[in-house]
This record gives sequence, C-alpha cells and structure tokens, in this order.
Amino acid sequence: MEHTAFLQNLITKAKQNVKTIVLPEGEDNRILQAAHILAEQNAAKLIILGNQKEINEYFAQNNWNMNNITVLEPEKSEKLAQYAEMFYEMRKEKGISKEDAYKQVSNYNYFGTMMIKSGDADGMVSGANHSTADTVRPALQIIKSKKKGRSVSSAVVIVSDNEPFIFSDCAIIIDPTSQELADIAIDAAETAMSFGIEPKVALLSFSTKGSAKSEKVDKVTEALKLAQQQLQSPEYQNSPIKVDGELQLDAAVDSIVAAKKAPNSEVAGSARVLVFPDINAGNIGYKLCQRLGKNEAYGPILQGLNAPVNDLSRGALVEDIVGMIAITCLQAQQ
Repeated sequence: MEHTAFLQNLITKAKQNVKTIVLPEGEDNRILQAAHILAEQNAAKLIILGNQKEINEYFAQNNWNMNNITVLEPEKSEKLAQYAEMFYEMRKEKGISKEDAYKQVSNYNYFGTMMIKSGDADGMVSGANHSTADTVRPALQIIKSKKKGRSVSSAVVIVSDNEPFIFSDCAIIIDPTSQELADIAIDAAETAMSFGIEPKVALLSFSTKGSAKSEKVDKVTEALKLAQQQLQSPEYQNSPIKVDGELQLDAAVDSIVAAKKAPNSEVAGSARVLVFPDINAGNIGYKLCQRLGKNEAYGPILQGLNAPVNDLSRGALVEDIVGMIAITCLQAQQ
C-alpha cells in the first residue's frame, strides 16, 4: 500500500522509538489491516484485544506473520483481576463496588486504558466501532488530564497540498468558554509541535480585529487575552508559540488577505493551528476539508491527557487508522 508523504513521515518517526499501542477493536478488519501494516514496518508493537482464534485465522488467511503483534482476550487474561482491583481503588470514593469495577474493566476500552495506566502499553486507539464518549470516558477516569482543572480537548490533523494543519476543537468541548478556548489554543499549539508543525495559532471568528461586533466575537478576543497571559508564565518561557485573534479563516491562512485585514499580526497569513469558536464550526470545518477538499484528515486526537488515547471516526479508512496509530506512537515518544 502506497502511503502519502505525510503518513510515511509519521511512520518513519514512529520507528525511531518503537512504542506499544493497544487496539481494543480486534473484531474490525480495518483495525487488523492497519496493525499488520505498522507491525510489518517495525513501526509499533500492537496489542489487539479480541478473539484470539478468529484474529489468528484472519492473519493466516492473508499470509501475514504475527511479528510485533500480541492478541489478548481480556475476559481470559490473568491481568483482569489485577486491573479490576486497581480500578476499584481509583474509583471507590465515587461509590463503585468491587463487582462493578470487575465488570467495567472487562469492557475492552476500559481494559485497554488500564493497560496504559499500569505500564503494559504506551497508548490506545479506539473508535472504529465506538462513539467518542466510549473512548474518552475511560481515559478521563483512568488517565486523567495533565493539568488539574483543565479540560481535555481534541485536534484533527488536516494535510492540504502536503502541508499539515491542526484544527481544534472538533469533537469534545461543545461550546467552549473563553478560558477553555485559551486552553485549547495552547494545547493545540503543543500538539502541533509534537508533529514538527510551526505553533502559529489563529483564534478563528467571522470577524477580523473588530470588523464585526457580537458577543461571539468578544468570547474570542477574551480567549486571546487569556492565552497570552498563559504564555507569560515561566512554563512557557522561550516557547515558540504565537497566538492571535480574532481572525477570519482567510486572514489566518492567506498572506494577501492578512496584509489587508491584519497587517501587524505575527500569525495572520501563516497560521498552522486553527482554533474554532465552537464544536459546530470545528466539526463542520474539518469534514468539509476532508470530504469536499479531498484532504487527509487524522483524528480526533485527544490533547491534554497524561498519556495518549486517541479516537477514530467510525467511517475511518485503513490509511486513517494507520495514521492515528502512528500519531499515538509519536505522542508517546514525547
């Protein structure tokens, strides 16, 4: 299978420091095909959760070897009781019983997330057959967010004319506050940096620098102030992150429009990280680029967690899944 230049670059980077990724959807042939592609290239070690006999047969029928691949049946695993005990200890203050903990951890997404928590895997990719909530809930309960009191958000990598962009948030926070928008901007910039994308962040709006008046515009200008305050903190000293807003999409990415609409901006015209004012805009925006623009789209990538857990679109193609596993490997290398 021929990979695009961007995808091949991800795989090459993944090979430099091979990580172990758990795939809880072993019943899906797309997952098995993607696992085979990466395992064959020695780009990742894959743990597939599912029916051992059926998965082994599928690999045998295709004349694929099982190098770099382990198949686990959670319900038969000796780790199940250990994970259930750990999960019970983590959640007992929330009122969970030992029996419920055991039942919960038998769920493949929970089992996979517990593998990360206990150091048996470095990351997880799920969502080919599950909703975003099914993937995110265990991650929030078990892995937790990196910064206390900060929301976990998502990003999508869109590759247009071989140029990668980060779109955020397209899947998690429905109507972010100014503070959440500021956090999304910083987290998305850090996601960009993990792929070697320049962290120039545009806070998008239907207005550029006061060209329209609305509460919706005020939310974005307030987010800019809060993001710039964060960048003043010692944690971001010498950080290359630059944020500006509010910017219309054309002013954010087109240098000719930027020269007219936002001539003094360090970001306008060359933004590579696009932060949408709400999930409506973000979700529609990335799917327009993917479906009508025929651009590569990888995501949603969860950002702000202590370890990488990533979601797939249920319509994901094998190539998309390969990309998401490789991205998860790169996040685990950080």
